[in-house]
Amino acid sequence: MSVSRPTPASFDEMYRKYSRDVFQFVLYLCGDWAHAEDITAEVFLRLWTSEAEIRTATLKSYLLTIARNLYLEQWRREKRKSPLDMDVGFDAKQFEDVASRQEVERMMAALKELPELERAALLLRAEDEHSYAVIGELLGIPEAAARMKVFRARLRLGELMERSKV
Repeated sequence: MSVSRPTPASFDEMYRKYSRDVFQFVLYLCGDWAHAEDITAEVFLRLWTSEAEIRTATLKSYLLTIARNLYLEQWRREKRKSPLDMDVGFDAKQFEDVASRQEVERMMAALKELPELERAALLLRAEDEHSYAVIGELLGIPEAAARMKVFRARLRLGELMERSKV
């Protein structure tokens, strides 16, 4: 896919269509509502001011790649992991049949313990249902490595969840 610089109307449409997905992805990566908002805004600012054509499989892939790179830049600057805010505004209806609030908190804490690359791969697969090829492209790794990252993340997450039950 090749897209040139957006017009105001197309930019507005892109923002409405993808801003929530970008925000959720960043929120799951960093666990901080304010940072997720800042990074999401920066992603769309870069989209708006970009002079280059967008060359990825989808616009969403392009935006998530920018979001992850901005998150990593911020993380490297801070040289620390930010604490994961457990009050990230989950819709109670979404989880009432699936898990209790306590289980969601355990899951978020376990996600925080995963290495960033594995966490990102798992979130891209679970939340956005991206193919392994797209995950590899987004993370800059081969497709086989993307499969392995998701597999390892699932195993590690299961272990962490089991350990936190005790």
